[in-house]
Amino acid sequence: MKFWLLGAVLLLTVTVASCGNVSYDGRSLIIDGQRKLLISASIHYPRSVPAMWPGLVQTAKEGGVDVIETYVFWNGHELSPGNYYFGGRFDLVKFAKTVQQAGMFLILRIGPFVAAEWNFGGVPVWLHYVPGTVFRTYNQPFMYHMQKFTTYIVNLMKQEKLFASQGGPIILAQIENEYGYYENFYKENGKKYALWAAKMAVSQNTGVPWIMCQQWDAPDPVIDTCNSFYCDQFKPTSPNRPKIWTENWPGWFKTFGGRDPHRPAEDVAFSVARFFQKGGSVHNYYMYHGGTNFGRTAGGPFITTSYDYDAPIDEYGLPRLPKWGHLKELHRAIKLCEHVLLNGKSVNVSLGPSVEVDVYTDSSGACAAFISNADDKNDRTVEFRNTSYHLPAWSVSILPDCKNVVFNTAKVNSQTNVVAMIPGSLQQSNKGVNSLKWDIVKEKPGIWGTADFVKNGFVDLINTTKDTTDYLWHTTSIYVGENEEFLKKGSKPVLLIESTGHALHAFVNQEYQGTGTGNGTHSPFTFKNPISLRAGKNEIALLCLTVGLQTAGPFYDFVGAGLTSVKIEGLNNGTIDLSSYAWTYKIGVQGEHLKLNQGDGLNNVNWTSTSEPPKMQPLTWYKAIVDAPPGDEPVGLDMLHMGKGLAWLNGEEIGRYWPRKSEFKSEDCVKECDYRGKFNPDKCDTGCGEPTQRWYHVPRSWFKPSGNILVLFEEKGGEPDKISFVRRKISGACALVAEDYPSVGLLSQGEDKIQNNKNIPFARLTCPSNTHISAVKFASFGTPSGSCGSYLKGDCHDPNSSIVVEKACLNKNDCVIKLTEENFKTNLCPGLSRKLAVEAICS
Repeated sequence: MKFWLLGAVLLLTVTVASCGNVSYDGRSLIIDGQRKLLISASIHYPRSVPAMWPGLVQTAKEGGVDVIETYVFWNGHELSPGNYYFGGRFDLVKFAKTVQQAGMFLILRIGPFVAAEWNFGGVPVWLHYVPGTVFRTYNQPFMYHMQKFTTYIVNLMKQEKLFASQGGPIILAQIENEYGYYENFYKENGKKYALWAAKMAVSQNTGVPWIMCQQWDAPDPVIDTCNSFYCDQFKPTSPNRPKIWTENWPGWFKTFGGRDPHRPAEDVAFSVARFFQKGGSVHNYYMYHGGTNFGRTAGGPFITTSYDYDAPIDEYGLPRLPKWGHLKELHRAIKLCEHVLLNGKSVNVSLGPSVEVDVYTDSSGACAAFISNADDKNDRTVEFRNTSYHLPAWSVSILPDCKNVVFNTAKVNSQTNVVAMIPGSLQQSNKGVNSLKWDIVKEKPGIWGTADFVKNGFVDLINTTKDTTDYLWHTTSIYVGENEEFLKKGSKPVLLIESTGHALHAFVNQEYQGTGTGNGTHSPFTFKNPISLRAGKNEIALLCLTVGLQTAGPFYDFVGAGLTSVKIEGLNNGTIDLSSYAWTYKIGVQGEHLKLNQGDGLNNVNWTSTSEPPKMQPLTWYKAIVDAPPGDEPVGLDMLHMGKGLAWLNGEEIGRYWPRKSEFKSEDCVKECDYRGKFNPDKCDTGCGEPTQRWYHVPRSWFKPSGNILVLFEEKGGEPDKISFVRRKISGACALVAEDYPSVGLLSQGEDKIQNNKNIPFARLTCPSNTHISAVKFASFGTPSGSCGSYLKGDCHDPNSSIVVEKACLNKNDCVIKLTEENFKTNLCPGLSRKLAVEAICS
């Protein structure tokens, strides 16, 4: 079924994108009468800051992207019923207009449930406490508030004329999110809810098509779409709908205590090429820029503050090379085929085991071919149209004229950036002070002020705090008689705690006893630790905490957290069970109540100044007045030597910090990743035994030149004198190119057309603006091995390699080294595949 809307002219050459008519059929979206093959990139507006948006969008555009895609984050906008916020990072209209001004389209995934590793899946926590509410099912309170918010967003977009039907950039809108996974858990009400959501969305009269991802019963006119690492075999449930991939995951998320996942650029490119080979028309990277879970927006639980996602643009806004560059070249190759892909007819031909070609031709005689080798181990050489083609394992070659290979997914021409985190000490804003001055407030463990309530037994942590804070104090006391044997022997009883999550810090008689925690795959945990008790009264204080709320799953809104059992073992009477004792409760920590995160806090807060801040001291607020780091590079906060807590700059929420070491052993990680074969999140992990997150992004726009107020709340103890700002800097570049690599020289720079000139592979190195190639660290033409940072010369090596590269590159910002007879001894090592490896330093 098609949407016929008011017509307008699509102008991609002007600054502002505008269009009027968006319809579709079984082959593609049709925008103002023209079929469009679209490359889309997920950039979530609240996971970066407004000052970064233009650069992020422009970097995506330079990477060959046509469309920006974002969720709408309900709990960031409707802070309480009917109380809406669209300021700062949540200025959705400004973000949409930034996309429009870049001449790009926008896909708006309203949801408003989004999952996204975002706190509570994006749904406001207050809605859980509206009587009778059950999320994501045929439930009147939930549907009422969902429709109300959806309508509010749609009307806001209409008011700003942002839908394509109004000349704006929004070409698609999404309702719900991956509900097909969970629909059956809700039985008949699940089915009714899905149909209701689709009908409600269509009734909004946006003038653009609606989509539902992973929704296999999406009713017309809604388009069902695919989310996966691979979607080439996906087919919409109706032949009248185009094949759309809403989430291709170019990496994966991280959890505190987990590993660091990476997806090779070759495999990402393979998945994209296969999708378009098999009739795809709209493809979106989730994520293209992951960004940062500022404040307490990370969900999971245990999702890290970094949401880098190994995406083509890194958390700090820098292109991740080679991934960004390799995909840019892929997009250009695919776009050369756009017209015949969308308007021609295709024929599939098998060229041998695991090798096939899809050939597209149209009435004008145009021809494009995708040859794929799905064997995950063996290269293949095949004959196609009387020409021989070599395909590495697990790769696709793109031939926009059915003759010349302009791109192969396994052959990475793009340079690899060498990225360094440059440390710098925190600089006191008062220039007359030699050493950094810290202001300190130490909290006492346990109840502060007046207790919130007393109860025999335990409460659910989330239902009690309602996510207004991560923290809930539980305190009780026990009496120890003087005749206890452990007092005479000098031994220690054991505190044994069972919890459904997420973590806790234990204190006995004001002294820190240890921390217990779950992890990203299993929230429940057991805490077992020897403790120091004395004769007489002993106070037990437990600071229980959440690390982000559940983001998805059937009935996820009812997943709780908190203590289930507290016992002390090793007393004369054996074990004492404190679970049914009277426990006194206090929501939050006192510094939150005093607003210490804002700097000065409320009146009568006594900060203690010192140039030697206390080390390994729990429950401590630290404040320092610091200068902005020099330069213009992105900034991070190095928290390697701190324990766990929260950080702010000038009142802006940096987020949770926790340099918790990965619990995985070294054998669970890889030194080198084989791109061949199907990817899964545990295939190419690094970081085993290392801190899950050491650096925390602090956007440059949050800094003033001086007088910046850095505030930390440290929960369990650290070494604040070792905190530093770091600058994320591209310090070098590598290239590795073989003689048989397709050359983008086949594509003319002026027009995207095939040139029938000889394929001349080349290596290209580019340093950041205002820097140049100051040294060539490694250069070898022949049979070099290794990877960027650890290249080695092979048995076959042209001794003039360094001279050639230095002549082409030294003191230049950008250089090209062609693999020609003029530059290198091409008669070296006959019969072997020769390549050029280069590593250069940028300064």
